[in-house]
Amino acid sequence: MADNKLYDLLGVSRSASDNEIKKQYRKLAKEFHPDKNPQAGDKFKEISYAYEVLSDPKKRSLYDKVGLKGMQEGAQEGGDDFFSHLFGGGWSGMGPHRKHRGEDTVHPLKVTLEDLYNGKTSKLQLSKNVICVTCGGKGTKNGQPTEKCHSCNGCGIKVTYRSLGPGMAQQIQSQCGECRGEGEVIKEKDRCPGCHGKKVCNETKILEVHVDKGMRDSQKIYFRGEGDQQPDVRAGDVVIVLQQKPHERFERNGNNLYVKHTISLTDALCGFNFVITHLDKRKLLIRHPAGEVIKPGDVKTVAGEGMPIHKNPFEKGNLYVTFNVKFPEKHFAPEPVLRKLEALLPARPVFTMPEGEHVEEADLVDYDPNERDHHGRHRGEAYASDDDEHAGMQGMQCVHQ
Repeated sequence: MADNKLYDLLGVSRSASDNEIKKQYRKLAKEFHPDKNPQAGDKFKEISYAYEVLSDPKKRSLYDKVGLKGMQEGAQEGGDDFFSHLFGGGWSGMGPHRKHRGEDTVHPLKVTLEDLYNGKTSKLQLSKNVICVTCGGKGTKNGQPTEKCHSCNGCGIKVTYRSLGPGMAQQIQSQCGECRGEGEVIKEKDRCPGCHGKKVCNETKILEVHVDKGMRDSQKIYFRGEGDQQPDVRAGDVVIVLQQKPHERFERNGNNLYVKHTISLTDALCGFNFVITHLDKRKLLIRHPAGEVIKPGDVKTVAGEGMPIHKNPFEKGNLYVTFNVKFPEKHFAPEPVLRKLEALLPARPVFTMPEGEHVEEADLVDYDPNERDHHGRHRGEAYASDDDEHAGMQGMQCVHQ
């Protein structure tokens, strides 16, 4: 009988398409994720493993042919605990050998703050090495055997000695140039026509990168086992690193958003309404009642309008609005109007002229950083210390005739 255990775990049929499998997995992952359902940790692992196998065409094909039992018996690259969990123990994981793991392939992906707020699916074209299907990674055609490299005697390493002096020598190990460290060579006439004896071919693959709501700058998305393939080497991962572009208006800090807004002095004193276009294109009407004065630099909070929280997108941080107050230009109104305005504003402190003292009048003028004083120096240089002047005098010497 056909083994349907992994299909049953996801709740799909054996004929389900890749999109159906992906859709069902995302639905179940949300339901059984440990963050949302702490008691379903084992169930979540089973679902994740089922998706890992069924979403990979090669693994799915192997599973359809031999089932979990066959995969268990032929497994050589870890996964011991999970197989033991599925089968109730009985497998030691001691296969003939464990494969070495290849290097990860890292790709940056530039995203906007809108992408991180709303979520996004991007398609990434990936060029990678895959095992040659013509020869199965052997490098030869028609099953022809390879020959042991005579240059390194099949060990892949050449040892040379360099004299350092009388009775002293240095041993140097290096990769064999004839076989490129593989210990075997393939004759020209026996090489596979598909890979020309290289055992791998270059392939272009399209990866769908799902940027979830609430993800952050520098966060990593892993595609397990999608790195370059080599014979007898376990493929590494493709790692996507998110790089957020600067936003023209909003700034993010954790799960909170920050925005600056400029209002007039009239708005600051008498109340205001304005609209903010959010990252999902919604229009937020911001109201502030008259009488509640806004001062320059004041910060107000719009609760629950920050960034969605990753893996819990129905919860959000806060939106903080920092206000700048723009004052009117000089002489914006004639004196009679200003006196009426003064009557409406809070009373200014009463000024009392000091008695019995001589008081000089001093006028305020606009500051000009380029203005020079009577010594011809810039104002910023006008307050040079006496020590500076004294140092200059020390540099002068008297000359006696």
